Amino acid sequence: MEQNSPIMQLIPFIAVAAIFYFLLIRPQQKQVKETKKMLEALKPGDRVMTRGGMLGVITALKEEEVELEIAKGVKAIFTRSAVGTVLNQPVPAQTK
Repeated sequence: MEQNSPIMQLIPFIAVAAIFYFLLIRPQQKQVKETKKMLEALKPGDRVMTRGGMLGVITALKEEEVELEIAKGVKAIFTRSAVGTVLNQPVPAQTK
């Protein structure tokens, strides 16, 4: 009976590690970079949705805080990391 060399025994482990890298680790790193870029690009007037599902318009920005107007005259303060998505819908003009 022929014995496998130690290198041949390592090939399956190396293949599994490569699969994990390309299917799990690399896409997650890309998503983290995109999220960081999105959070840095926030500006007043952007319509956003928080990770909790709250919709609002950014009225003010600080270092790590975002002030959202969630209803007419109602403002709430969130951390930047609480913003999940920037919505591309224009803010409707408010009429009195």
